[in-house]
Amino acid sequence: MTQDTLATPSGSPAGDAAHWWRDAVIYQVYVRSFADSGGDGVGDLPGVRSRLPYLARLGVDALWLTPFYVSPMADFGYDVADYRAVDPLFGTLDDARALIEDAHAHGLRIIVDVVPNHTSDRHAWFQAALAAPPGSPERARYIVRDGRGPAGDEPPNDWQSVFGGPAWTRLPDGQWYLHLFAPEQPDLNWENPEVQDEFDDILRFWLDLGVDGFRVDVAHGMAKAPGLPDVGRADQAEMLGTAVLPYFDQDAVHEIHRRWRRVLDSYPGDRLAVAEAWAPTPERLALYTRPDELHQAFNFHYLTAPWEAPAMREVIEESLRLAGEVGAPATWVLSNHDVKRHVTRYGDGERGLRRARAAALLTLALPGSAYVYQGEELGLPEVLDLPEEFLQDPQRARDGAGRDGCRVPLPWEGEEPPFGFGATSWLPMPPSWRALTVAAQTDDPGSILSLYRDALRLRREHPALGDGPLRWLVGPPGTLFFTRETPDGHTLTCAVNMGTRTARVPLNGTPLLASAPIQTDAACAVLPPDTALWWTPTPVDR
Repeated sequence: MTQDTLATPSGSPAGDAAHWWRDAVIYQVYVRSFADSGGDGVGDLPGVRSRLPYLARLGVDALWLTPFYVSPMADFGYDVADYRAVDPLFGTLDDARALIEDAHAHGLRIIVDVVPNHTSDRHAWFQAALAAPPGSPERARYIVRDGRGPAGDEPPNDWQSVFGGPAWTRLPDGQWYLHLFAPEQPDLNWENPEVQDEFDDILRFWLDLGVDGFRVDVAHGMAKAPGLPDVGRADQAEMLGTAVLPYFDQDAVHEIHRRWRRVLDSYPGDRLAVAEAWAPTPERLALYTRPDELHQAFNFHYLTAPWEAPAMREVIEESLRLAGEVGAPATWVLSNHDVKRHVTRYGDGERGLRRARAAALLTLALPGSAYVYQGEELGLPEVLDLPEEFLQDPQRARDGAGRDGCRVPLPWEGEEPPFGFGATSWLPMPPSWRALTVAAQTDDPGSILSLYRDALRLRREHPALGDGPLRWLVGPPGTLFFTRETPDGHTLTCAVNMGTRTARVPLNGTPLLASAPIQTDAACAVLPPDTALWWTPTPVDR
């Protein structure tokens, strides 16, 4: 087995091995689509609580819950009207408390969403701003400006909403307020100390309730460039995450995260904050995870990488290098509630599923922390043919498609929709999902659910997996080939064939887990296209 010349550091500083989040597998629960206990077709907190045994058996370490706060649901809960209360759609504060306690009893940590860039327009603060005059303290909590033009009837600048159209809406008295998302989501003014103090208190409220951390929505937002300058371009939607914008990824946002880190560090139990941050370069993204800021940042560069070995290796190397430079763990994510499911992105049908299975083993073999979006362990594809009357996502105004297709509820059991999710479901499920239910896959050793359970079990048991170094090996064209090693000699090797032809890789050891059937021949493993394999070396007699 020939060793490559490149060695990639893990980014783990000495003495940090005990931090649970450095190698955790965190399962994203999209609450309204996970499990419905109330019969209204919408998932809720008691539904999540009832399925904790499933998640514990799956083998994940923590749950990330999408927003369940009081909200008019203009953006499915990311428009928060009360950050300290549970929306009746999802249950009660007592339900949240019971879920946290039960999760801890199952050995699972709980991470909740916090939405700091904007509130709902129904939030008490914004209602007070509407009732108050220009220049008032109530309006100073938000970004409210006079318009341009002789009559002030033009927006203050040319900023565009992420959901499409202008990012400004005019108030009845002639002023304009900023909303980088929907008009129902007015942006907060983070230069206002009252806003900063309010969110310190919100964090403490949930930390006191027992949550183990936060996923920070739009962590690259909050800070805006001084003077709110024009972008000067009309294609701002195409610039998101790829170019510098005066309303995203501004340097001043990092002081907010440093302040939050001090709040988190004041609590026992190693509390976590992970950034949902889109930055124009991997170098900019790494800044969010400096030692005095947030603990992790979602690696969207990995999520968007094509299924090609050279491109995927480049993203992995760059991610590990930059995480190492700031002492943070890398994170790996294949899907979430905002993007098309990766079974479909990878080709859909049988090819997409084969690649998704291989991607699971690749992802779980990489150093750092991994995120699993609910349903990926079932091999769920994107639902592309939802009836028009069910489509509600405000992002459709921008791209015509929206995100509804990745948010279809989970199929649990049975032969017909809604497959045990509840009495009905807020988005319809395809009848073909009867073969993808949890019940249908649970006792099938060849199912993708069994693959995830086996991989997560091995990841917990094998000392070389999780945090630590990665060393690339020379493999056939079209493959990713690397080994994970510990100082005391534990080794696991991973090979992924991303090419279109069968690949032969050296196999001096015992296969542990493969994403598809393989053959072994003369100390080689024969990997079909879109197949991954884990193995350990044969012990050498001394």
